[in-house]
Amino acid sequence: MNKNIIALFVTMFGLGKFPKIPGTFGSLATVIILYIFFHILDLSSNLILIGLIIIFVFSFFAVAVHIKDKENKDPKEVVIDELIGQSIPIYLYEISHGTEKSSNEAIIFYGVCFILFRFFDIVKPFPVNFFDKNFKNSFGVIMDDVCAGFYVVLSLICFMVLNSYLM
Repeated sequence: MNKNIIALFVTMFGLGKFPKIPGTFGSLATVIILYIFFHILDLSSNLILIGLIIIFVFSFFAVAVHIKDKENKDPKEVVIDELIGQSIPIYLYEISHGTEKSSNEAIIFYGVCFILFRFFDIVKPFPVNFFDKNFKNSFGVIMDDVCAGFYVVLSLICFMVLNSYLM
C-alpha cells in the first residue's frame, strides 16, 4: 500500500504533524468527529462501531508500516491510536442505557472523556505504561491508548457508583 496514504491515515490527515501536542489534537478531533456522527448526522451506532472496528484492525498494519524504518517506534505524529482510545468511552456512553442523549449533556460528557483520556494517556498508569514500555511495535502504540480509554470508562463507572451512594 502507498506510504503516503498510510502516513495520512496514521496522522489523521496531518493532525499528527502539529509541532506541539499532536496527541491532544488527535483526541480533540476524535471528540468533534464523534459528536458530529452521533448528534448532527445521527448515524447508526452500529455503523459507527463497524467504522471504528475497521480503523482499529487496519491501524495495526498501518502503524507497523509507518514505523518500520524509524528509530522511534512510537513517533508523536502517529495519532490514530488517540482516535481509537478516545472513541472507547464516548462510544460506550452513546450506546449505554438505550436512552436518547441530549446534545448539551453529550458536550459535557465528551469534554470529561477528553480530559480524562488525555490524563491517562500522559500519566500512563499500569497497564498503560506496560504496553508503552514493553511493546515497541504497532501493538504497543495502539494498546496503551486502548487501556487509557478503558481507564476513562472505569473512572466514570466509579464516579457513578459513588454518586449513587452519596446522593
